[in-house]
Amino acid sequence: MTNTNWQKSSYSGASNECVEIRTADGLVELRESDQGHLTLPTTPAHFAAFLQAAKAGEFDHHA
Repeated sequence: MTNTNWQKSSYSGASNECVEIRTADGLVELRESDQGHLTLPTTPAHFAAFLQAAKAGEFDHHA
């Protein structure tokens, strides 16, 4: 299995309350830093679509 290290946003600072991301075997994996045993795998294409939607404000009404 090819894994990279987990990365978190520089906006998180020293906080352990953030979403972390890594690539593993051609997938993108997400986890919440304080629940590290739970991961959400997705494809790079689906993750890119999610990021585009978030940047476009498509989820702003959920706040």
